[in-house]
Amino acid sequence: MTKNILYKNYWRTAAFFGMVVISMFFTACEDDDTAIGGVISINKVFLEDINSTVPDREVTFARLGQLLRVEGAGFTGIKKIYVNGFSTYFNPVYVSDNSILVSISRSTPTVEADEEVRNTIRFANDNNETIYSFEIRSSAPTVTSISNTMPLPGETITVNGTGLIEVSKVTFPGDVVVTDGIVSDVDGEFFTVVVPSGISDEGGAILVECANGGAYSPAYFNFKKGIILDFDGLGQHGFWGAEDEGMIHPNDLSSELIGEGNTSQGNYVAHRPTRIASFAPAKNRLTEVWTAGNDVDDWRGQITPYIPAGTPVEEIAFQFDVYVPNAWSSTGFLKICMENAFNGGEWSKDAYNYVPWVVNGEVVPFETAGWTTVTVPFSEFYQFSDGEFIFNDVIAQRDAASYKNFGIYFENSDFTLSNITGKESDSGIEFLSSATSIDVYTDNWRIVSLKTQEYSDFVD
Repeated sequence: MTKNILYKNYWRTAAFFGMVVISMFFTACEDDDTAIGGVISINKVFLEDINSTVPDREVTFARLGQLLRVEGAGFTGIKKIYVNGFSTYFNPVYVSDNSILVSISRSTPTVEADEEVRNTIRFANDNNETIYSFEIRSSAPTVTSISNTMPLPGETITVNGTGLIEVSKVTFPGDVVVTDGIVSDVDGEFFTVVVPSGISDEGGAILVECANGGAYSPAYFNFKKGIILDFDGLGQHGFWGAEDEGMIHPNDLSSELIGEGNTSQGNYVAHRPTRIASFAPAKNRLTEVWTAGNDVDDWRGQITPYIPAGTPVEEIAFQFDVYVPNAWSSTGFLKICMENAFNGGEWSKDAYNYVPWVVNGEVVPFETAGWTTVTVPFSEFYQFSDGEFIFNDVIAQRDAASYKNFGIYFENSDFTLSNITGKESDSGIEFLSSATSIDVYTDNWRIVSLKTQEYSDFVD
């Protein structure tokens, strides 16, 4: 399916630029006798965006990375184009005497450009040049992650991204708007905001508006419709066997208020319940906690009304909230199991091993002040990491399982970096397990969409 989409987009793009080039060719034919190196003049500038409802739009500003079509005269023979003083490449194929395509390099300076060249485009040939006043803005801001996507009202969250400069307005699902108390990072890498009450339980994206434009988050904020287990009535906890072994029973759940900033919400699971003093090394499946599974779990009925079964796996994720009050380092991990079909220790099939203390191949102690959200795209589950898969493949895998429980193990075994990266060259880097009494808590297990709506600078 992904290949078909790329194929269609390729030909859509080719057809669009083919029409642009043809129009430029006929314009050029009308002015064959224009002298090369003549006077240059600019009349209008258009933004070229095949994904917009107006793919050829007259504009007075543009952002880094965008493609412009400039109309005027005297373009034949142009040798240099400077945007904010930055020498900018252009393809001579897309030049006629009256029209030229210019792509604004992402390396172009904006606010740091010298004042005399800021917000200008300079065109030069061998004999003439002209300077056209035109606003150049930084790349559009982006939202890359949110510290907690299911917080309580009144709690503060951190929104991470790029270009988040002087954030002035945040709109939460349900059109709940916040304009006060927003604290922005001077470099635009994050901002903090207090979560209002009244946010829609159906969830969705948050919309951020700042000095640099606007941006949507992925559509996963407060998506309570996607909860498969919260230990407080949404979803059903499954358990069996003796209460003094590794299975997490209801008596093992905790409800004490814990966490700073973002606190616990009712019942939650301690992956090392109080009855277990510590975990031995070189052991797997030490504790396990499950949904009820057969005849109870129904991802197709629960989730697909909101996230279509045809959604690519990279656009959908398992999300949960985690609290680790003390440094977690060098041993232990959580195995996230799509079905109850694992003996422990696997780095394969429809599972994913969460090892937050390994970062870029190095041991980096992991801890949280409060509850924070972890997002694992289904494209990172081993079985769905290599190939083209959709959400229906994930659902079908669970539907075909003998035991349809979804669960998490705490495991404490040895592994290599290649287990994480999938690279054979990393097989010599070992992480040897040791005894541990680490506390790891999780809650609010849910399926969410990672699809992100594109923000437009224009109102059509």
